[in-house]
Amino acid sequence: MQTVEEESVPEIEVADAKPVKRLRKDDDLLGAERRLAYMLVAPTFILMLAIMIYPFGQVFYASMTDRVFASAQETSFVGLDNYRELLSLTVKTLGDEVDENGNPVIDEETGEVVKERPIDVLPREPRYREAFTFGFFGTDVVIGATDRDFIRSVWDTSLFTVAAVILETLLGLGIALLLNGAFVGRGAMRALMLVPWAVPTAVSSRMWEYMFSSTRSGLFNVLGQNFFGTDGQTAWLANPSLQLPAAIAIDVWKTTPFMALLMLAGLQLIPDELYEAARVDGANRWRQLTSVTLPLLKPTIAVALVFRTLDSLRVFDLFQIVFGQNRFTMASKTYYDLIDNQLMGYSSASSVVIFLLLTVFAIIYIRTLGVSTDE
Repeated sequence: MQTVEEESVPEIEVADAKPVKRLRKDDDLLGAERRLAYMLVAPTFILMLAIMIYPFGQVFYASMTDRVFASAQETSFVGLDNYRELLSLTVKTLGDEVDENGNPVIDEETGEVVKERPIDVLPREPRYREAFTFGFFGTDVVIGATDRDFIRSVWDTSLFTVAAVILETLLGLGIALLLNGAFVGRGAMRALMLVPWAVPTAVSSRMWEYMFSSTRSGLFNVLGQNFFGTDGQTAWLANPSLQLPAAIAIDVWKTTPFMALLMLAGLQLIPDELYEAARVDGANRWRQLTSVTLPLLKPTIAVALVFRTLDSLRVFDLFQIVFGQNRFTMASKTYYDLIDNQLMGYSSASSVVIFLLLTVFAIIYIRTLGVSTDE
């Protein structure tokens, strides 16, 4: 009987080393292909980087100064003062108003205790102005800002983006599913679908502005008066509570075809054999949609969402044409500070803030949706 020391160890055959050598060759080939890809992309990347760095550097430097647009006024370095004025916020609660003796003030008409006004509780040095007031668990809360128009523009832009993108995605998916089927006149319908998207934003915005006219000549007021019993004088574009819904309607009408076109292209890539197999397994239309169409369409939807969301966050022309200075987005507020107020340094600071917000949002959005991953 052999001991452990006496047992012979089998020799490694030469054939065992061949897969290792082949793997190394594959790794070397893959590495060479990657290096070649980097070399081919490098000139374009360097050019884009050079084009981007100079203007962004100029804007960032201007944001640290008090430069005045189209003026020979001497420029001074102010550091982060522009950013402080742009982003300073404070939160205060509104209590009961009291008289000189500390007793609550009672309204003679209603008999209720008079609440403090935002102007009474907000700091005056630096001057904070009311941006939002809301109730929170029975307590009135006011948010003050040194630049309330910019803070409101951030909020309005966010609401506009969320509502418009959700509606455009759902409607675009529905239209794409309809146009993906076989029916007479499908080509003509696909061409007609693109008409709203082909209309320039300035033209479509002005057209909808006429339809939203507050007089009886406006289309929606005519429809409301004839079919819904309204007085025909609804101020669609002047009423603050109706301005955002009107802007969302304009954007949805114009941009839904873009979403439908992207999703239709994704649907064309799904093999018909998968639907045939699903039907053989007894899947109905809804099950085919949830188990076949949507999973395979996810990368296309993710890319469409990224493009539309970033585009909506940068919206400018629609609000500028329809609302002017009555309602701002982040981009239109920056334009107003630069052109009307000539505050080049201050508007540069808001541009940098918008750029950083979009960059952070894009990175989080892309990672969350998994746009860069292979499905």
